Amino acid sequence: MKSLRQKKRPWRPLFLLIAILGMMGLSYLLWSPGKTFQDGRHDLRSNGIWLQHGWLGDDQWFQRNRKDKALFRDEGKIKALAALLANHGMKYVFPHACPCDPSGRISPVDPVQTERFLDHFEGFRVLPWVGGVLGVHCSPQSPKWRDNFVSSVVDLLRLHPRLAGVHLNIEPLPSGNRDFLLLLDELRHTMPSGKILSVAAYPPPTRWHPFPDVHWDEAYFRQVAQRTEQVVPMMYDTAIRVPKVYRYLMSSWTSEVLDWSGDTQVLLGIPVYDDAGVGYHFPAVENLQNALSGIHEGLNARKSLPKNYAGVAIYCEWEMDRQEWDYFRREFERVPDGPRR
Repeated sequence: MKSLRQKKRPWRPLFLLIAILGMMGLSYLLWSPGKTFQDGRHDLRSNGIWLQHGWLGDDQWFQRNRKDKALFRDEGKIKALAALLANHGMKYVFPHACPCDPSGRISPVDPVQTERFLDHFEGFRVLPWVGGVLGVHCSPQSPKWRDNFVSSVVDLLRLHPRLAGVHLNIEPLPSGNRDFLLLLDELRHTMPSGKILSVAAYPPPTRWHPFPDVHWDEAYFRQVAQRTEQVVPMMYDTAIRVPKVYRYLMSSWTSEVLDWSGDTQVLLGIPVYDDAGVGYHFPAVENLQNALSGIHEGLNARKSLPKNYAGVAIYCEWEMDRQEWDYFRREFERVPDGPRR
């Protein structure tokens, strides 16, 4: 009998392993990160969205990229865009004005088109999206580059005083970059009074995506926030392949960035683009549905909305379709007039 029992013992670790794996599988099935709300409780009608270059771009941009100016410069199209965005609670718009040239001068805009655009976006905060690729277009370590960049930003804001400010986006930007902080200081001290300095910020570090070039630790995040009026953390490009994990991460990031931003206004950047096959973004995971679900959970964990929370920022307008706008209205928006459709 002893010999028989000894023969059976090697199976016990296998049974134990199967039991453990079964419990883990059951736990995962029961794990349900994210929340769904359709009452608009987290919509303050002050959301943001990134826009295409053509809305402000100069003639040379259209020529280089073989784009049709009529798609952007027709007043009817500008008016329709403004109506669409206003209807969905957008307040901050970031029309693309990147990249700057290697000397630091920001991408030129068409002055007539810019004023035409501002005529129809009177109720919005229009902040041209400026910056570029670190080490290619952007050299914040260079005093001459910073001087050119800052002066060209100031020139733009003085030529078009109805612009609310600028939205700065330099990628990648490792945590702790002191030159970037110096650039922010120089921009803030030189820009006309009352203008908004907004930054496309990086989310907190996470074990799910351990790449330091695209995450900011708490100390650095706070240093950036202290130098700006608005931070818009880009809460995507995580390379995560599991929807539940992404929803959980969005909930965690929502809490962290709101706590780390102090009194600086926060828009939570969410993805709607379809860059499939790039390796760092899987649209079946990083999408409107999962992003909003995670944000809802992160916000719902608080007794009330933080004072620095302004809403979400959609990346990007040119990839939003009718179905996604309908989903955004149903799952996030506070509809002020009439029943929800």
